[in-house]
Amino acid sequence: MTRKKRRLYFVGAGMLALFAGAALVLTAFQDNLVFFYSPSDLQAKQVSADQRFRLGGMVEEGTVEKQGDTVRFKVTDYAASTPVTFTGILPDLFREGQGVVAEGKIGSDGVFVASEVLAKHDENYMPPEVADALARQDPAWKEKLGRSVEGVEPAKATN
Repeated sequence: MTRKKRRLYFVGAGMLALFAGAALVLTAFQDNLVFFYSPSDLQAKQVSADQRFRLGGMVEEGTVEKQGDTVRFKVTDYAASTPVTFTGILPDLFREGQGVVAEGKIGSDGVFVASEVLAKHDENYMPPEVADALARQDPAWKEKLGRSVEGVEPAKATN
């Protein structure tokens, strides 16, 4: 075997190892990737029942029902609502009319089964994903809250 052919084999083996490593890394990322959806996004897209994702929006007024450790409520972006069920301890700041992000899976009955519920950490903060989803659905959503929201620019009208 000549030096040129041997070098070609080493380069080929190196490229093969590089592609195999990249495929393993991408597979690992895919398993840990969690998407964010608003209730309107859920209605527009088909999400499989075994896919974990985050659902964000506002806790709809008058929908919180507690039965022991299980809490049922609806998350809205003022255009659509999604029912949510959660079993566990809710954050102290969880209440109706406030921003929430829930992580879990959608059931076959269309109810989102949350494994974790995150509430905003102070009165003037909202996760950027939730604010963007609300602004897409209703540019006047901040007026419905009756307060300013830190870090969120006013919605700009598009022509």
